[in-house]
Amino acid sequence: MSDDSRIEFGYCEAPPKPEDTGLSDPFADIRPYRDDEVAVVLARLLSDAEFLDTLATYRLGRLGSMMPRLVRPLVRLALAREVRGVSDVASMQSVIERYMTRMIESATGGFRVSGLERLNSTRPYLYISNHRDIAMDPAFINYALYGNNFETVRIAIGDNLLTKPWVSDLMRLNKSFIVKRSVNGPRELLAASKTLAKYIQHSLLEENAPVWIAQREGRAKNGVDRTEPVIIKMLSMSRDKGTQSFGQHIHSLQIVPVAISYELDPCDAMKANELYQLATQGSYQKGEQEDVASIAQGIAGEKGRVHVSFGRRLGDNLDTPEAVAQEVDRQVISEFCLHPTNLYAYRRLYGEDAPLPKQLNLEEGDCSEKAFEARIEAMPEAHRPYALGIYANAVVSKLALADCSQTPC
Repeated sequence: MSDDSRIEFGYCEAPPKPEDTGLSDPFADIRPYRDDEVAVVLARLLSDAEFLDTLATYRLGRLGSMMPRLVRPLVRLALAREVRGVSDVASMQSVIERYMTRMIESATGGFRVSGLERLNSTRPYLYISNHRDIAMDPAFINYALYGNNFETVRIAIGDNLLTKPWVSDLMRLNKSFIVKRSVNGPRELLAASKTLAKYIQHSLLEENAPVWIAQREGRAKNGVDRTEPVIIKMLSMSRDKGTQSFGQHIHSLQIVPVAISYELDPCDAMKANELYQLATQGSYQKGEQEDVASIAQGIAGEKGRVHVSFGRRLGDNLDTPEAVAQEVDRQVISEFCLHPTNLYAYRRLYGEDAPLPKQLNLEEGDCSEKAFEARIEAMPEAHRPYALGIYANAVVSKLALADCSQTPC
């Protein structure tokens, strides 16, 4: 089959990316793609052999990797059919919503949302959530918003994850904007942080577009959800110090904490191995494609029941980055919905009679205690305490919030 399938479905050969001086669009190199760029980017993806081969391997497994030239035209045709009629960001979101629906049916035991009744669907909030999964945290938050007639968010994603041009194209089609973590030197880092802060503020206040960022750089691999004050300091870089106090600026960003919880973590064994290596060797050398593997495992792996809980908008009485971080932590921990797997792990680590939070905020689960035990036992013995901590530390955090004695393991 020829490449004429691109023309059949309305996508001509993609022209090269235009040069942008930055004068007319200061955020051109980090922002998501606009409506008028969608068709060009889709054409570029349909022409990218590496992207099509990766998609073939994901969908067809070994067959796709063994005979890429044979299956590539078929994958291109199937993808072209799926995106037929996509001409703007909104229609692309509809395609992604269909993918999410299929994933929820195949890889979760159910999906629940709480707290959105506290919010106004017409306001552009800055959602700050805990971070357990690279791709699925913002995806589930977006799915919750989309299904309740809220505008979907623009998603912060580190440039360390954008290892290929097609990955960057794919992410920016899905309303992602780039956080430059790989810049060298303090001046460059400061400049990138200021641009990022200004872009987030511009999205919220000028374009009325909601934004999602994680409460920390990198996932909370040990299950301890804590906000890094440096994230809040970055947000404050867009403040006009002559007219706004720190608290007023934070209030203007309309920050809403969000807690996302998974009954099962598809990457728990990978995380436990890393935590074990850090504890015993003092360092961990990440594999070249480890982040990509984590993304794939997070998407396809069994997650059990998933719950997204939206908190309340932060007030104007928080005068330091540390105070903002503490309030985000308080809401994330309070709103976090526990699953039975959290209790299984907690009791195994601390004993059957260990104290529990008075308000458990617990929902039913799909994973039996026997199945959970088998999951943990399948890991190397030395890794098991770390795997249990991934689940148990959500309970410990709730106890710590209530001034009880347990500390995270």
